[in-house]
Amino acid sequence: MMQSSPWNIRRAIIWIGRLLLGCVFIYAGYSKAFLPNSNLWPFFILKFSISMNLSNFATQVEAFKMLPAWGVQFVAHTLPFTEILLGVLLLIGWRLRIWASLLTLIMLGFFGAVSRAYLLHMNINCGCFATPQPVNLQKVLEDAALSGLAVLMTIFAFMEARRPHPWTAPETASAQVQVE
Repeated sequence: MMQSSPWNIRRAIIWIGRLLLGCVFIYAGYSKAFLPNSNLWPFFILKFSISMNLSNFATQVEAFKMLPAWGVQFVAHTLPFTEILLGVLLLIGWRLRIWASLLTLIMLGFFGAVSRAYLLHMNINCGCFATPQPVNLQKVLEDAALSGLAVLMTIFAFMEARRPHPWTAPETASAQVQVE
């Protein structure tokens, strides 16, 4: 009979990170691409246009003044769908070390961009979700917390991958002696 528990603090942080970051990334990508645009209220049909939503997101990305024009367009048209895909893959847990590493790099990039905008006193919207959120200390701390969780989750995913799972680990020598 196995004496070790399948749960420990590392696995708990991995699960919390997968659930929280996966859901946040899915919602962030979904809101950027698919939520109705509130700026075009008289033109009802344009409220549900994905291209209008992505062009509004491109305006928010451009406000950070970090990328050339082609980079802004590339990020605006790929990031929402990348976030959705990464969130789903994180929730599924397939090849967790790969996707957690990529998500951590993206979160650290977000944290760097928001920190830079805050330190330069830029009066811009974050662009994180469909609702306009100003870049302030709260947003910097939120991104720092999510980045820290992503880093911990990735480190622990690599650590846990090296160890056998308690339910599938071979029996110890003491357990074999008791049987004999």
